[in-house]
Amino acid sequence: MPTIGVIGLGIMGSAMAANLVKAGHQVLGFDVVPARRSAHKRTGGLVARTVSDVGRRSDVIICSLPSPGALIDVATELSALKNPRSATRGAGGPVFVETSTLPIAVKDEARRLLARAGITALDAPLSGTGSQAKVKDIVVYVSGPRAAYKTAAPVMDGFARGHYYIGPFGDGSKMKFVANLLVAIHNVAAAEALVLAMKAGLDPALTLQVIGDGGGSSRMLQVRGPLMVKGDYRDATMKLDVWQKDMKAIADFAKDVGCPTPMFATTAPFYIAALAAGRGAEDTGAVCAVLEEMAHYRRPARGRRRR
Repeated sequence: MPTIGVIGLGIMGSAMAANLVKAGHQVLGFDVVPARRSAHKRTGGLVARTVSDVGRRSDVIICSLPSPGALIDVATELSALKNPRSATRGAGGPVFVETSTLPIAVKDEARRLLARAGITALDAPLSGTGSQAKVKDIVVYVSGPRAAYKTAAPVMDGFARGHYYIGPFGDGSKMKFVANLLVAIHNVAAAEALVLAMKAGLDPALTLQVIGDGGGSSRMLQVRGPLMVKGDYRDATMKLDVWQKDMKAIADFAKDVGCPTPMFATTAPFYIAALAAGRGAEDTGAVCAVLEEMAHYRRPARGRRRR
């Protein structure tokens, strides 16, 4: 059985690793944070000492990192490897599945670095939140060499409910930017709708149930609506401070291709306001709290309703 390496055991990486272990794979994980390595070991995974250790021992490497600098650091370390383990028994080095949402230019730089060690990179960002990743309810947008995609596809089956081959390297990120543009809009729209319901005296939990069953529903309403109903965003599926990286990447991409995104641009101030309020470590659903303040709405004590 091939060894699957996972570099980056944060919200998404740890969920993918845990699902791969459940699927019966041997999963070698690494993260710079010791507590994350310990958590991976508790799920049944193997722990690597370094990034290079993952590169030497893995057939397919999944990478989930929070910043461009982290990806380049990882690619630089792996580029120094000599004769990394073959993904296809002697036909080249391992396949590197890069799942983060980062600028295409950064991923392309990483791809060139990895090629020095015979490692084939795929640009394969994920569609879904951390809570969805835990239950294997995510989709992978894969771009790069089709042969590498075929090698990695059985591994993706272990942590995603679906994966699509999009085209040449970089097209996966383009698709993810389109998807996240909608996520940004739908998240704020869900918050706006629930604040309107609460301000009008409707029970937010009932509103979520009823609207979620009709034509006005969205995946963001279903996924983040429960957080908004509770008004508790500490158990983040996507942290606001990390989300800002995605927002910038989408805005830069739209500017590069010369496409106006007026609705996406309208959402940006709500995320910035949530950050300014000290909510950077909370879930992006915290934009609901921003809208509540704008509406001069204060949630009533439990058991009471207020207009």
